[in-house]
Amino acid sequence: MTTISKFCRVLRLAGVLTCLILAFFNAEAQKVKQKKHVIIGYVGGYRGLTDTTMVDPTKLTHINYAFVDVQHNRAWLTHRRTDTTNFRYLVGLKKKNPNLKVLISIGGWIWSKNFSDMALTDTGRKAFAASAVDIIRQFKMDGVDIDWEYPNAYGAGNVYRPEDKVNYTLMFVELRAELDKLQKETGKKKLLTAAVGAFERFTQNTEMDKVGKLLDYINLMTYDYGADLAVHHTGLYGSKYLKTENNSDAGTQAFINAGVPREKLVLGMAFYSRSVRVSDSTKTGLGSKSLGRMRGGGYTFIKDSLLTNKAFKYYRDKSAQAPYLYNPTTRQFLSFDDEWSIKKKCKYVKKQGMAGVMFWEYADDKKEYLLDAANSHLN
Repeated sequence: MTTISKFCRVLRLAGVLTCLILAFFNAEAQKVKQKKHVIIGYVGGYRGLTDTTMVDPTKLTHINYAFVDVQHNRAWLTHRRTDTTNFRYLVGLKKKNPNLKVLISIGGWIWSKNFSDMALTDTGRKAFAASAVDIIRQFKMDGVDIDWEYPNAYGAGNVYRPEDKVNYTLMFVELRAELDKLQKETGKKKLLTAAVGAFERFTQNTEMDKVGKLLDYINLMTYDYGADLAVHHTGLYGSKYLKTENNSDAGTQAFINAGVPREKLVLGMAFYSRSVRVSDSTKTGLGSKSLGRMRGGGYTFIKDSLLTNKAFKYYRDKSAQAPYLYNPTTRQFLSFDDEWSIKKKCKYVKKQGMAGVMFWEYADDKKEYLLDAANSHLN
C-alpha cells in the first residue's frame, strides 16, 4: 500500500469516527430536547369509588391517589373496599399509557393530624414506612406521596411540635430506605414525593435542603392562598392591586432559596375556584372585604355555566396573571385558574427550569379544559 493510499484510508476512518461522534451527541441532544415535563394529577378516592372513565392516562405522567390515612403509626386504608378497587382501576390505566406512574398520597388537609405522633419515634417512623410501601407492593404501584400539611405549625386542629422539623426529614429517610428495598425486589424505580405548602413558613418549619435530596418531586400547593379580602387564591405573581405576601412565584422562590433543586419542583394548578361574598361593590370585587365563603365549583362548571352567565363579569389581573369573576348584584367573587393562566404557569415552569405541573383535582374539571391547556403549552 502506497503512502498516499494509507493517508486516504486514515482520512476515511477519521471521517467515519467523526460521523459516529456527531451522531452520538445529536442523539443525546435529542434526548434532552424530548424530555417531557411531568403532569401530575391528584385523583380523589375519599368520596368512595372513583369514576376511572373520566381519567385520560395519555394526558398524565403521574396519578396521585388521595388519600391514605395515618392511624396507629401505619398507613391506613380508611375505605379499604373502595380504595383497593380504585387502586386496581388506576393501575389498569397503564394499559393505555405504559409510562404512567401511580402513587398513593398519604395525609391531606384532614388526615395530617397523626403525622407528628407517628414521626416522633424511630419505631413509629419505621412502622409507617414499611406499611406505606407494603400497600404499593401489594397493588403494584409506583411510589408514595406525602401530604403532611402542617409540620411544626398550627393548622386544621392537627397535632404539631418543634420536633417535627427534624422528624419530617427522618420520616422521608425511612420511606426512601423501604422504597429502595422494593426497587431492588422489582427492578423498577420507586418514587418518593411530597405535597408542600408553597410559602416561606413551610420552609422555615422543615429542613427542605435535606428533604429535597431524598425526594423525586416536590409538589408545590400554589393554591388556597387566602386573606380577609377577596384575593387570588392561585395567582402566579403578586397583584399590584393587593397587599398580600403569598403567590405561586413567591412560594417557588422560597423553596429554591431553601436549597431545593428547581428541577424537582412541580408547580400547582387549581382546577377549582374559591368564592366569597364581599362587603361592598368595588366594580370588580377584587380587594373588597370578605363576608364569608360561597359556592364556587370546579372549572368545568365555571366554563360551562358561569362564563356564559351575563350576571358575572370576567376579569384578568395581568400583574398577578390571574383571572377572576365578579357578580355586582350578589357581590360574589370567584378566583380560579383558566386556560389563560395555565398557559402563563406553563411558561413560568419552562423559564424556571422546573419539573412540571400538578393539579388538584381531576373531578373538578371532568371535561379536561385545563388539562388540555397544560398538555398544549407544556409538552
